[in-house]
Amino acid sequence: MSSTDNLSGFIWYMIMREMIYYINLRQAYLLSPLYANRLSSRTVLFSSVPGDFLDEAKLRAMYGKKCKNLWIATDCKALQKLVDERDKAAFKLEGAETKLIKLANKARLKSLKKGGAHHEEAGVGSNADMNGESGSAAARWIQPKDRPTHRLKPIIGKKVDTINWCRAELQRLIPLVEAEQAKHRAGDAKFVSSVFIEFYTQGEAQAAYQTTAHHLPLHMSPRFIGVNPDEVIWKNLRIKWWERILRNAATITFVVVLVIFWAIPVAVVASISNINALTDRVPFLSFILKIPAVILGVVQGLLPSVLLSVLMALLPIILRFMAKEGGMPSLARIELRTQNFYFIFQVIQVFLVTTLASAASAVVTKIIKSPAQTPSLLATSLPLASNFYISYFLVQGLTIASGALLQIAGLILFKVLGKFLDSTPRKMYKRFSSLTGLGWGTLFPIYTNLLVIAITYSTIAPLMLGFATIGLWLLYFATRYNLLFVYNANIDTKGLVYPRALQQITVGIYLSIVCMIGLFGVSKAAGPAVLMAIFLVGSILFHVSLNSAIDPLLNTLPQSLEVEEQSLLALEDGNTDGYTKGRVSNSDATLKNGNGTTHTASNDLPPAPHKQPNFITKWLLPSKFSDYQTLRRLVPKDFAEIDYAPEVERNAYYNPAVASRTPLLWIPRDEMGVSRQEINHTSKVIPISDELAFFDEKGNMKWDEDERPPIYQEKIYY
Repeated sequence: MSSTDNLSGFIWYMIMREMIYYINLRQAYLLSPLYANRLSSRTVLFSSVPGDFLDEAKLRAMYGKKCKNLWIATDCKALQKLVDERDKAAFKLEGAETKLIKLANKARLKSLKKGGAHHEEAGVGSNADMNGESGSAAARWIQPKDRPTHRLKPIIGKKVDTINWCRAELQRLIPLVEAEQAKHRAGDAKFVSSVFIEFYTQGEAQAAYQTTAHHLPLHMSPRFIGVNPDEVIWKNLRIKWWERILRNAATITFVVVLVIFWAIPVAVVASISNINALTDRVPFLSFILKIPAVILGVVQGLLPSVLLSVLMALLPIILRFMAKEGGMPSLARIELRTQNFYFIFQVIQVFLVTTLASAASAVVTKIIKSPAQTPSLLATSLPLASNFYISYFLVQGLTIASGALLQIAGLILFKVLGKFLDSTPRKMYKRFSSLTGLGWGTLFPIYTNLLVIAITYSTIAPLMLGFATIGLWLLYFATRYNLLFVYNANIDTKGLVYPRALQQITVGIYLSIVCMIGLFGVSKAAGPAVLMAIFLVGSILFHVSLNSAIDPLLNTLPQSLEVEEQSLLALEDGNTDGYTKGRVSNSDATLKNGNGTTHTASNDLPPAPHKQPNFITKWLLPSKFSDYQTLRRLVPKDFAEIDYAPEVERNAYYNPAVASRTPLLWIPRDEMGVSRQEINHTSKVIPISDELAFFDEKGNMKWDEDERPPIYQEKIYY
C-alpha cells in the first residue's frame, strides 16, 4: 500500500510541476514579440453570432476604436465550386502542356538517335515563331492525333483537345470567379454566423476573448483566439448554437457506440495471448496447440500485439472525422477533440477490455467449476494479463520505433512512386519540399496510454516498469528524431495537447488505486482497503483543486505579465528602469507592434534575476526557478520577420475561395521552342512560366533545386 501511495504522490507532483512549467513557458512565448505581433494573436473568432449582429457598423460600435479590421464570414459554396472548376481546368492545362512538350522532346531525341545527326542539324527550324499558330512548334515533331485529349464525360463523352478546351474553360471561368470574389469582398453575399475581429493590441484581443459578448446564452460563443487562417474549417463557421449542440451530442453518441462495438474484435484479439487456457474452454481450437512451439510462441506473444496495433490504426480517421463533424472551427481544435476521443479508445480497448478478456480466458474453466471463487480467481489472475503488455511494450518500442526511424513508406513514396506519379514540375517540387504532416491528436494518446498501463501495473506487476522504461525510451528517441528532422508540425495547438496529456495520465493513478482497493477487498483486508479509499478521495480533491487553479491559465493570458513583458523589452533596449523611464506605455508599445512593426532588440537579456539553482532545487521549485522571467529568455528573437503586406492583412480571414488567385502554371522549357510558343498563347488566358524546369540529355524532366521556382510562396506567420 505504501508503494502505491508513494508512486501516486510522486506522479501527482510531477504533473503539477510540468503544468507550472508549461504555463510559464506558454506565457513567455505568447507574450513575446515573436508571437504577440502576429495577426492571429490579435484576432478573435466569434461563432454562433445572431443575424442582427452580422453588421460591421454594429460590431464596430460594440468594440469601438479597439477594432482594427473585421471579417464577416460568407456562404462561399457557389464561389468555391467555381474556384474548384477553375483550378481543375488550370492544372489539367498544365498537365496537358507538359505532356505535349514531353512528347515533342521524346520525338526529337528519337529522331536524333535514329538519324545520328548532330543536335544543331536535327533542331533546324525547331525554334518556331512564338506568334505562330498554337501547336505549330509541337507539330514539327508529333502528329495532331498524338496531342493530349480527354473525354468530357467518362467513356461516352465527346473527345476534345485538352489544351484548347482548358483555355476556353479558363476564359469563361476566370472572369466569373473574379466577379464573385468582388461581391464577397463588398459584403454583397449571404453572411454566416461567424465573425473574425482583429484588434490593435494583443491585450485588447484578450479582453474581448475573456468577456461575455452577448446577453443571450450560447450566442457569440464559443470564442477562439490565436486561430491561424490556414487552419480554419470554413464550412463549420455557418453552424448555429443549436446545431452545435446537436452535432456534439450526435458525434459523442457515435463514439460511445463505437467503443461498445469495437470491444468485440479487440477482446477476440486479446484472448489469443492465452491460447492454452482458451483451448480448455473451446476444444475445437485445440488444433492450434499442434503447431511448432516456435510458431505457437509467436502467435501467443507477438501476434495479438501486432493485430491490435493494426486494428487501432483504423480509428484515427474515424475519430478525426467525428471531431470535424462535431463543429470544431479549426484544425487545432479538431486535434484536441481527437486526442480526447482516441485516448478513451486507447484506455478502454487497448487496456481495459484486453486485460479483462485475457484474464477471463485464463480462468474461465475454473470459474465454471467453482463460481463462488470468481472474485479471488480474478484477483489472482489479473497479473497474468501483464504478459500481454510486456510483449506490447516490446513491439511498440522495437518495431514501431525502428519503423519510425526507417520511414520505409516515405522512402518508397519519394524515391519510387515519385518517378511515376510526378508528371509535372509542380508535382516534383511539391514532393521535394513537403514534409510529412503530424497529427497531435493521435500521437499523444498512444504514449499516454502506455504510461497509464505502466502506472496501473506498477503495484500489481512491478516487472512491468522495466519493460515500460525500455519501450518508452526507444519511442522517445524515435519520436524526438522525427519531430526535429522528419515531420512538419503544421497544426499549432499552442502546446495545449501537452497539459491535456498530463491530465489523461491521472487515469493510471485512479485505476491503480481502484485496483488495489479491489485486491484488498477480495483478500478481506479491510484496513488497507479503507486507507486506499481515503487516498482515492484525497487524490480526487487534489485533482479538482489543481484543475481549478490551472485551467484559467491554459487558455488566457494574465494582464499582470504584460507589464513584465514591457520591462523585459526595455531591458533589451538597454533601459535598466524598464517600467518607467524611456519607455512608452504598454498599450502604445503594443499598438506599434500590432501595426506590424516588430520590436528589434539591441541587447540580449541579462541573466534571470535569481541565483543559479542546483538540479534538486530547480526540480522542487519550478514556480521560482522556471518562472516567466527565466523562460522568457529562452524565446528566440530573430526567428522570423513578423510583417504583413497590406494585401495579406486585408485578405487574411477571408474564405480562401474569396482570396484565391488564378494559379500560375509551370511547365518545362525545351530546346525546340514548344514551351515558349505555348506560353505565348496560354499567357493570354492564365499566367504561365517555364523558368527553372528543363529536360536533361536523356529526356528526363528536371528542375533547378538550388533556386526558388516560379510557384514558390513565402511562408506567412499569421
